[in-house]
Amino acid sequence: MSARHSRQVFVKPVVPFAWTIRGGLVPGETVLVEGRVPPDADRFQVDLTCGSGVSPRADVLFHFNPRLKKGHVVCNTLQDGRWGPEEILRGVPFAAGAAFELMVLVLRDGFKVAVNGAHLLDYKHRLALERADTLAVSGKVHVAAVAVLSPATGVTTPVRTGERGADEEGEKAEARLRTVASGDGGFLGELVGGLRERVSVVIRGRALREAESFAVDLLVGENGDTALRFNPRFGSQTLALNSFLSGSWGDEERRVDDYPFGPGLYFEVIFRCEADRFRVAVNGVHRLDYKYRVPDLRRITRLRVTGDLSLTDVCLM
Repeated sequence: MSARHSRQVFVKPVVPFAWTIRGGLVPGETVLVEGRVPPDADRFQVDLTCGSGVSPRADVLFHFNPRLKKGHVVCNTLQDGRWGPEEILRGVPFAAGAAFELMVLVLRDGFKVAVNGAHLLDYKHRLALERADTLAVSGKVHVAAVAVLSPATGVTTPVRTGERGADEEGEKAEARLRTVASGDGGFLGELVGGLRERVSVVIRGRALREAESFAVDLLVGENGDTALRFNPRFGSQTLALNSFLSGSWGDEERRVDDYPFGPGLYFEVIFRCEADRFRVAVNGVHRLDYKYRVPDLRRITRLRVTGDLSLTDVCLM
């Protein structure tokens, strides 16, 4: 299990789409596209563009165009409505009907492209990198998720802070997450000052391809109690929620319809603290509520994530 900061994640977009990259691209970042090639696919394309204009068409810094029936990949740059010379790679690392992971590493002078973990090609910039601010995908392809990943420096986890209005005592309440441990054994973070109403815990990541389950635990200090365990189970396609208090598990609450996770797929889970319950959303869709069994949210001071997943982002909002 690893954690890497993704400053943007877009789950299950409808193709074709154009997705704004906030702040543009920075050397060291990686653009990730995960999806599946449909059985009847002949070609698709991934473009890093300078805006999203149609007439006139926006310049394209990097055009990546697998052509399955012709058996090659074409890369190019569009400037002022004109394509430059094509760079053609013989052979296609994509198979009709198969899933893929495309990673574009951003360098100062070009891109390094990998597919399914194997280096595929290099492409030199023909336009200024700072102009690129949009990712566009079109053609015959299904996209599970796209993300912009910050530079990898070993195992990293983001820390974000947010401040809400005055609480019932008239004091400012700041929600902060401090990483305690992060690595192959899971993620453990300290919720500084505990949780509060209108604070959201956000977990973004990807389920491993062989995933059986994972768990997100909101812990009551270090006394062993768990205010909430959120436990997706892939075999039974069940969302299970429970609390472990005073040495025993309570009654488990389950949802078995419309399971939102899949092996190898990216996801976003948001736990929103309301007046009397957690509201849980997955991939932008509200899925269920869980009434508090620990009513004092300030006692919930730790967050733990374990199981068959790779984290990209853990934060409070």
